[in-house]
Amino acid sequence: MKLQRYYVAGIALTAALALTACGSDNTDSPAAGGASIAPGSCTAGQLTAQGSSAQKNAMDEWIKAYQGQCADTKIGYEGTGSGAGIQAFIAGTADFAGSDSALKEEEQPQADAKCVGGQALNLPMVIGPVAVVYNLDGVDGLQLSSATIAKIFAGTIKKWNDPAIAGENSGAKLPDTAINAVHRSDESGTTDNFTKYLSKTAESDWTFGNAKAWKAPGGTGAAKSDGVAGLVKSTVGAISYVELSFAENSDLKMAKIKNGAGEYTELSAESAGKTIAGAKVKGTGDDLALDIDYATTEAGAYPIVLVTYEIACSKGSAKAAAIKGFLTYTASTGGQSALAELGYAPLPEAVRAKVEASVAKIS
Repeated sequence: MKLQRYYVAGIALTAALALTACGSDNTDSPAAGGASIAPGSCTAGQLTAQGSSAQKNAMDEWIKAYQGQCADTKIGYEGTGSGAGIQAFIAGTADFAGSDSALKEEEQPQADAKCVGGQALNLPMVIGPVAVVYNLDGVDGLQLSSATIAKIFAGTIKKWNDPAIAGENSGAKLPDTAINAVHRSDESGTTDNFTKYLSKTAESDWTFGNAKAWKAPGGTGAAKSDGVAGLVKSTVGAISYVELSFAENSDLKMAKIKNGAGEYTELSAESAGKTIAGAKVKGTGDDLALDIDYATTEAGAYPIVLVTYEIACSKGSAKAAAIKGFLTYTASTGGQSALAELGYAPLPEAVRAKVEASVAKIS
């Protein structure tokens, strides 16, 4: 399923009416995705960034679009994982970082120290719905609750025809096949969000808390999002968690997930957006770290979602102008619309407007 089916028409219209490219009077050279860069956003310079592999496809698209119109700006982004990205930002080897989780309490002061006279901001930029993907011949439309998912990844459910799975999938021909639960082997914000979902919604069945590093015993590890998707694709009986863009790119089957309203919900931009729209900002000032309600009772909401943040200095970065220029584009309606066909959901307008306002203050 492609997310553009659900994309809000108004955003697409906004992109079509976007302003002319910066530094040029030519209005016939829109960026990739149909969005032009706002005048004045182009700033010459070179940016180095790394982090979340979940947002790598989004970053590739944005960089292609931005550099297509801002020829004097060079941007490199490596999908090294959220944990590595934050450490690179703290070490000063990344100008900004991508992370699938906001900075932890112990990370914030270390990151702030890199921002002379300012602070490290958590700027939500990409909604990466997390799909529960599986490889099982003859079984389509698998339905799973958080309790059953927790038991699978905790290793207490070992076969696909286990009564707990069968009870949620009446009429399905579930084989007597061993389950191979695949998890990320590297530190990952996707893991942090997935285990946070389990710890919040299946507390009695998931006793391993949440973290970027996988804590539960057993299972099989694979590095980065593309590694997880590739292993599930090649392994009959496998199940894992991966961002929708990687699930779609690998043509993997995705389970319907039971939400707090008792509905088994299919993953789409619309269903993921309903969960994010109900998130609360827990950051202060221009910091926009979000508190996601994984047990949402909103009708039609898909509960397993992550928000990828850009970690950037509000002040004090030597490359503030270039960072501000690029993030101004990614936070724009045009920048968000450019992701419609890549397996991401756009930021709800109320959230997007707040991010745009925070980015505008970077100095």
